[in-house]
Amino acid sequence: MELINPVQIYKRLWANRALVIQLTTRDIQSRYKGSLLGLFWSFLTPVLMLSIYTFVFSVVFEARWGTGSGSKVEFALVLFCGLNTFTMLSDAVGRSTTVILSNVNYVKKVVFPLEVLPLALVGSAIFNGAVGYLVLLVGMATLMGTLHWTAIFLPIVLLPLLIMALGVTWFFASTGVYIRDMGQVVGVCLNVLMFLSPIFYPLSAIPAELQGIYYLNPITYVVEDVRRVMVWGLMPDWGVWVIELMVGLVVLVCGFTWFQKTREGFPDVI
Repeated sequence: MELINPVQIYKRLWANRALVIQLTTRDIQSRYKGSLLGLFWSFLTPVLMLSIYTFVFSVVFEARWGTGSGSKVEFALVLFCGLNTFTMLSDAVGRSTTVILSNVNYVKKVVFPLEVLPLALVGSAIFNGAVGYLVLLVGMATLMGTLHWTAIFLPIVLLPLLIMALGVTWFFASTGVYIRDMGQVVGVCLNVLMFLSPIFYPLSAIPAELQGIYYLNPITYVVEDVRRVMVWGLMPDWGVWVIELMVGLVVLVCGFTWFQKTREGFPDVI
């Protein structure tokens, strides 16, 4: 199977950017359609979660992250930062297996660019993640009285994760059409991946003989770098970032190529 050039992928997506924006907006609005507070839930939910984390881990458990800081709320902020980052990935990938099946009417249209449907999921996940990071910044300013200028690197740090998420989403969106059990499989895998990532605990808490497994997990480096720039005011690890970006591009190209090669059979299966 011949891989599709990344430049061709970019040109195809850019040509359909208006459609991507429209579908992403529709997906965001559909989540809260009919609810009393509507889109305000996208802001209220992370605020409530951050408040719960702060109370449970700083008041009940009096937990510390192990950085030497005496702050009682640092653990909650670090945890929220890691969980919000992982949620961006799981939000898009977890829904990808049914995105084609949920839009059967588009499959019947020969000229419709089906590849934009998974991209809309990633766009929606970016929106919700951005709201979460905004809440994190407000929480840091309120609870810790500080904001780090290194937070400007957040979009760059997240870029490899988002590219990888798009590639994986394309792969599962296509595979989910042929194998209807993919939704359950992906759900279990995402739960396993979450607990095998340093989200609820620092890397230093992992036994030395098991740390190699965690370093093979690409999510580990993104979560750690997001915490570096957002919570601790440190620069990203640029060497690792370049490797992550290369891995993300490989996943992107493979996912898009697989989607394009298998999409011809969608009408027959559906």
